[in-house]
Amino acid sequence: MPEVQIEIGTRVFSVACQDGEEQFLHAAAKMLDTEASVVLGQIGRMPPDRMLLMAGLMLADKTAALEDDLRELQDKIATQDRALRSAEERLADRGRKIADLQEAGASGSTAPAEVPEALSAGFADLAARAEAMAEAMEAATRNEAS
Repeated sequence: MPEVQIEIGTRVFSVACQDGEEQFLHAAAKMLDTEASVVLGQIGRMPPDRMLLMAGLMLADKTAALEDDLRELQDKIATQDRALRSAEERLADRGRKIADLQEAGASGSTAPAEVPEALSAGFADLAARAEAMAEAMEAATRNEAS
């Protein structure tokens, strides 16, 4: 088991680690040293155990904030996944409806397509107006002829 020398807050520590984990230990020590430097810059000289405690607490606070951010992002992703699945389902339904209509048209089906009620009402109103205009024109033509 190799022993690695790390420096945290101007102090050198010997730490044992598993073979191949030296680079991870150095990376973790660098993070802790960064926080220790902040503590020492604000407070000044202090005992190693207190410096390590303060630096560790600062790293724990940063880690907790990152975990909160991660949970928030995971929630957003889950919401977007649900919205995407819903949109895909609606798209698939529309695709099936289009395929059914195309199939009905290709098979020579003479079944009338379903017309929305609002459109039917609009056509009925338009037909009534056209009939009223035709009657008015016929009446005007009869009056001129008499």
